[in-house]
Amino acid sequence: MNDDAVARLRLIRSDQIGPVTYRQLVQRFGSAGAALDALPDLARRGGGRPLRIATVEAAQRELDAVAGFGAQLIFIGTPEYPNLLARTETAPPAIAVKGDAALLERPAVGIVGARNASAAGTRFARGLASDLADAGLVVVSGLARGIDAAAHEGALSGGTVAVIAGGIDVAYPPETADLQRRIGESGLVVAEMPFGTQPQARHFPRRNRIIAGLCAGTVVVEGALRSGSLITARLAAEAGREVMAIPGSPLDPRAQGCNMLIREGATLVQSAADIVEAVSGFGGGGELRSPGLGYESGPVALDTGDAEIAAVTALLSPTPVPIDEIVRLSELPSAVVAAVLLDLELGGALVRHAGGRVALA
Repeated sequence: MNDDAVARLRLIRSDQIGPVTYRQLVQRFGSAGAALDALPDLARRGGGRPLRIATVEAAQRELDAVAGFGAQLIFIGTPEYPNLLARTETAPPAIAVKGDAALLERPAVGIVGARNASAAGTRFARGLASDLADAGLVVVSGLARGIDAAAHEGALSGGTVAVIAGGIDVAYPPETADLQRRIGESGLVVAEMPFGTQPQARHFPRRNRIIAGLCAGTVVVEGALRSGSLITARLAAEAGREVMAIPGSPLDPRAQGCNMLIREGATLVQSAADIVEAVSGFGGGGELRSPGLGYESGPVALDTGDAEIAAVTALLSPTPVPIDEIVRLSELPSAVVAAVLLDLELGGALVRHAGGRVALA
């Protein structure tokens, strides 16, 4: 397993390898090791400079550091990886976890909200999380100050998962360091970023997609119109999950985001019982996207010669376009188009955008 883990981590930490690219490479070549062997040729075919491929030594150092911290890495495509998260389009190829990993197998609800939360909002979030934990649900949040911290505190004795923006060993913000330690002892801390990474602004939306992906539904307690909480709610909706919000006074800017969500169709909830009812029928069903879970099943033979590369490249421009549109206009099999786009991305010629859209770099 260690050799496989090293190969997976090397692939994840190599240049140009994002969540979608990793999944496609493993599906195309059958294993992370085979994908690593193919990377130099793929980058040349994509017209780019040679890729920087992570070394065995660097991957082993990271694995050792994670283990030394009392955590572990869980890779997509393995039985330990949370199923609901794997079903999202941009599921992280690996997550570091510290604490009770069995919490990932239980039904979960996200609670998110304002950092500058009101006293009433903080109290409500804490009580709501406690009631949800008593009902058997795991409470997931982002360990930010305000609503997030209150939700974790309320659910700590019954099961809570904190998804953080930095490395698994980094406490941020500093005032939640003790709470993060306690969650690591009796709950679960989850991180996507490499060990030792200090969180930066761009890491927080990535964290938010994990919160949404782990949960059957997400509740926004307080949130302004432009806030990370609403980003999490949007990501939950895109993944086919339940979106819920607590209504508030129209005079409070922290309630405007919640009220807007309700106006746009989010479920209005006022108690834990409302949330339990809203997610009780959630079974995965057809509403969940299932882009392939990344399990190794043997390489897939694809015909991606110069003609196919030219046909796809001719349809691309700096303006993002849906991949489905490229498939339609090129009249090529979708798997072949995906393989060409992968070659171009590894060559640095392609950029992926939200909503399954791509553009020339």
